[in-house]
Amino acid sequence: MSKQHLFTSESVSEGHPDKVADQISDAVLDAIIAEDPNARVACETLVK
Repeated sequence: MSKQHLFTSESVSEGHPDKVADQISDAVLDAIIAEDPNARVACETLVK
């Protein structure tokens, strides 16, 4: 069994008005990485 761990991090500027966008982006990235562990992806989400 592999001992390798994948850690990703994202930060937003102080006073970010809506954390829902972060949760959506995280879910999208998690789904893509689950399909392809070697994926190189950037995801931005706008909530209006």
